[in-house]
Amino acid sequence: MAIGKLIVVCQSGGKFTTNADGTLSYSGGDAHATSLAVDTKFDDFKSEIADMWKYNLDSFTVKYLLPNNKRTLITISTDRDIHRFLEFHEDSASADVYVLTPSPPAPSDATSMPCSRSSHTMPNVSVSPVDAPTDFVADAPMDWLPDAEDSEKQKAPRISSWKSSITGVGQTFNTRRELHEALDKFSLAHGFQYTIKTSDGRRFSARCKAEGCPWFLVAPKLSTTKLFRIKKMNDTHTCGVGSIRASASRKLIASIVKEKLGDTPICKPQEIIDDIRRDFGIELSYAQAYWGIAAALEEVQGSHREAYNQLPLLCEKILETNPGSAAILNTKEDLSFQRIFVAFHASIYGFQNGCRPLLFLDCTSLKSKYGGELFTATALDGNDGIFLVAFAIVDVLSDDNWHWFLQQLKTVLSTHNGIAFVADTKKEMSESLGSVFPNCFHGYCLHQLTESLKKKFKGSLTLEVVRVLISEFHRAAYAPTTEGFKKCIETIKNISPEAYEWVLQTEPEHWSNAFFKGTRYNHLKSVAESFCDLVSDLPAMPITQVIETIRRKMMEFIYTRKMDSDQWSSRLTPSAEENLQRSLVDSRSLEVLLSPGTSCFKVRDTLDILNVVSLENWECSCREWQINGLPCLHAAAAIEHVGKDVYDYCNRYFTTEAFKITYSESINPIPFLDGCGQRESSEVLVHPPCITRPVGRPKERKHALKSKQAVKRKLQCSKCKMLGHNKRKCKQSA
Repeated sequence: MAIGKLIVVCQSGGKFTTNADGTLSYSGGDAHATSLAVDTKFDDFKSEIADMWKYNLDSFTVKYLLPNNKRTLITISTDRDIHRFLEFHEDSASADVYVLTPSPPAPSDATSMPCSRSSHTMPNVSVSPVDAPTDFVADAPMDWLPDAEDSEKQKAPRISSWKSSITGVGQTFNTRRELHEALDKFSLAHGFQYTIKTSDGRRFSARCKAEGCPWFLVAPKLSTTKLFRIKKMNDTHTCGVGSIRASASRKLIASIVKEKLGDTPICKPQEIIDDIRRDFGIELSYAQAYWGIAAALEEVQGSHREAYNQLPLLCEKILETNPGSAAILNTKEDLSFQRIFVAFHASIYGFQNGCRPLLFLDCTSLKSKYGGELFTATALDGNDGIFLVAFAIVDVLSDDNWHWFLQQLKTVLSTHNGIAFVADTKKEMSESLGSVFPNCFHGYCLHQLTESLKKKFKGSLTLEVVRVLISEFHRAAYAPTTEGFKKCIETIKNISPEAYEWVLQTEPEHWSNAFFKGTRYNHLKSVAESFCDLVSDLPAMPITQVIETIRRKMMEFIYTRKMDSDQWSSRLTPSAEENLQRSLVDSRSLEVLLSPGTSCFKVRDTLDILNVVSLENWECSCREWQINGLPCLHAAAAIEHVGKDVYDYCNRYFTTEAFKITYSESINPIPFLDGCGQRESSEVLVHPPCITRPVGRPKERKHALKSKQAVKRKLQCSKCKMLGHNKRKCKQSA
């Protein structure tokens, strides 16, 4: 590589093929050359590539093959990825990158595969067909989605079709409600208001609301049927039809929302207000839009109250369709809902056979009519992807509910010794974990500790000093050795003795790599929050739909990641492979010495520090190998020095084989919620939980506080017109 720069050949338009030995070859397409420097930003690099082929910035990804591994494509998506790319190719004069765009959709008789959701997307090589879940729909490739202009041409205003919702005498409707909705749309499209004269089980009649206007409609019910047919109708208006401002009923708004929910599951009141204003010229209040959405959601999803009554039957169906799963429901003495625990067999099997013994406990509030909290126990697969093991929905956030959740979790895990839990720092959580899992390790979440540090010293220290403290606090947490930890702590002590005392009181043995007795694989922050974010973004829905949504998301993860892993040819997962290759690159400049009379090696690093490596015990004095589960640069140097395979010294949880075992079992659909069966009520009645209003004034949301601060204005004196004081305190009036 030239001083500070690397020549990069960008290739696009070709295709990858898999050779007999599993390596990848790229052929065809077009190529352009550019250069990368250490200070090159990813956004600038991607913009330059977009200019080469006139691509949209969001329509392609940039990937490359590692120098010593032609089997795995690595993604470049951040500035840090560019730095790694330059490090991997520091001994090369040039390097290739591949600009990949989504492929066109396959023919109807071909096996369709969903787009990968992994950060390490593989090329479009041939793979064995895999049966997709019956209720999983693959995402369409980006290049074949209709653009905005075509979409607008295809989406004709709904109001034009509503003009013919009432055609005249002889038109038949299945129900009276259907006739009523058609008349709502008809009057709205033509711009007039009507009054219902008769509406019962035998006859429906309406006339124009304007005085003296002859328009009317009569539709009796056909005998022995539920059909209503228009028998008489005067389609003439004398009221100036079209000039009257029509209004939309709640039922009509609900029907509009119901149509919209097919395309956009999450629909906000302001969006409905804007849509109806644009399409029909009608102004709705926020309350009208809100209740219209509520009516539509209840019609589509079912009643929130009735959903609790269906939970016993839902538990039966989960156990019936997914043998080996757990579904436990608890109610209070008054039969009101208290909590439900769910763990699918596929998740239990995947965690115990393919995942690291590491679980992240977290909770989030549900957007529901009756409230509720979602508890989750989340693991990590070999590619550092989130893997939900079990979850529970409880009525309130309490220590008793957490203890119950841990008890149910223990019953579904056949082996639970040595599990490291990353959970809340509360004393009650530590006590529950210690009593339910006596041989486990409780790790504190670094993010929660950081927020506590900010809150503790807010106001007493400047913002800049707090930032420095947080930086040193994180360095202390990630420091692998006690020496590194003490060095960072001493820095904190020199900045603020109070902060130093606070750090020591937070029990470093629960959050620092240097003192933690279990194995957290360098994951000091909770990853469960990312899954909770998926749930918290969902709209308010019945509890049965919440469970079904989680099941579908888990099933989607299993299917897409199983498809991804079928294309991997390396022994390790892409993220582990990338970390290992980084260690191999960094180990090239190290000196390896054999300790006399032992099986250990002494490795001298670039700082002239000797690190002792024991290949027999898989240990290094830097402790990176023990913490991460992958050979550090010192271990990699020693392994290559003796001519052994570095892959034989990697933790099995990072292998592609373990990843495939994690996702080897499937989660089956539940007919009870999948539309395959009727929504029958269970025999045992379960009532919704009682909602109690919190004591005191409701807390204001952050955005509301910000808006109040934004409109705050300075005082202006009415005498001198100066800012900062009022008339009473004006000095000129003295």
